[in-house]
Amino acid sequence: MSVPQPEMPARPVREVRRLFFALWPDRPARERLEHTVRGAVRATGGRAVPSDQLHMTLAFLGAVPAARMAELALLAAARLSAADQALGPIDLTLERLVHWAGPRVLCAVPARAPAALETLVGRLLEALAAADFAPDLKPFRPHVTVARKVLRPTRSAAMRAVHWRFEEFALIESRTLESGPVYSVVGTYPLCDGAQARK
Repeated sequence: MSVPQPEMPARPVREVRRLFFALWPDRPARERLEHTVRGAVRATGGRAVPSDQLHMTLAFLGAVPAARMAELALLAAARLSAADQALGPIDLTLERLVHWAGPRVLCAVPARAPAALETLVGRLLEALAAADFAPDLKPFRPHVTVARKVLRPTRSAAMRAVHWRFEEFALIESRTLESGPVYSVVGTYPLCDGAQARK
């Protein structure tokens, strides 16, 4: 007669969240860009990114244990928003459309990344690595994806300039649905104090 074996307790599921830091524009800024690129997006046959999802990724983290969410928020608030490290507002001008064949996307890009933007990205990556997170370390290419699954690639071309101004950056969660990725703001962190923002 066989002796019944005790059931092994199920391993707890380790909840993770897909996260990244980004410049997250307000609604008027997103709508200006959407209106500007609408014709170009239509010409590619690609799928337009909804205006409420337009953003510029600064540092992609991928899967992060939910238990570390509070730590990540503290890192951003304390390490990057401290008075001695305040960057001031970031002014960004998107003025070209480029097609990246590998991921089949159409992107709006600046002619040159502002120094404050490069500094912010560098500080983010340094702080994340020091805290044992694992950000994507590919070279930073500032861009805003405006269309995915492009069918008819186009050459890089000038577009009517769209100006964005940021006084904060954001931690974003990414969820993948059948219709595509959906992003939501987890938290925001100031780049400057009130006096700098009014300049």
